[in-house]
Amino acid sequence: MTPFEQLVTAFERFPGVGLRQARRFAFHTLNLQANDAKHLADLITSLSASVSVCASCRRYFSPTAYGDQDHCAICSDVNRQLDQLLVVAFDGDIQAIEKSKVYEGLYFVLGGTVPLLNSKENDTKLRGGALKKLISTRLPEVKKLEVILGFAVNPDGENTGRYVESLLKDWVAEDKIKISYLGRGLSTGSELEYADAETIKNALRGRG
Repeated sequence: MTPFEQLVTAFERFPGVGLRQARRFAFHTLNLQANDAKHLADLITSLSASVSVCASCRRYFSPTAYGDQDHCAICSDVNRQLDQLLVVAFDGDIQAIEKSKVYEGLYFVLGGTVPLLNSKENDTKLRGGALKKLISTRLPEVKKLEVILGFAVNPDGENTGRYVESLLKDWVAEDKIKISYLGRGLSTGSELEYADAETIKNALRGRG
């Protein structure tokens, strides 16, 4: 496989990128000036060293931008509501929700979804254990914790919701957790990351 073909394959692994778009990215990279190509390569190489994973919500953040080196700005904000935890699949989902300026609780990034067809193979890669650990430390601080499932309105998103429900079923049975669903207002098949602020606002207000 040539370096160009390897680059196309690498781009094709990106979420939402098909073969045709991957080739466009590769050709664009090929046409970059030498300095621009080196700058891009340096950015990619240095990226992992410049960001950290938040100890609470597990999203990526730049520690130098905040006083707290272990927690992101949202998790460090004392004004956020501790009795609400919105579980999303990816980091980009948080950015989309924050733009709606409606939600004032905290988040947890699961790290992906559980595909309907091969769930047993994929659920081991998710942060289910970390989610349970976070909730166990949060419960003593609140009377009752609302866990909002904020996954895409499609079969994989629904299957991921069922996976999280199975993790929390004992707490639900003990009436320590209320599970609600973010979806009302979102059209079927929509990805949370690409939904507009008004749609997310309606989905949050109409959750149930």
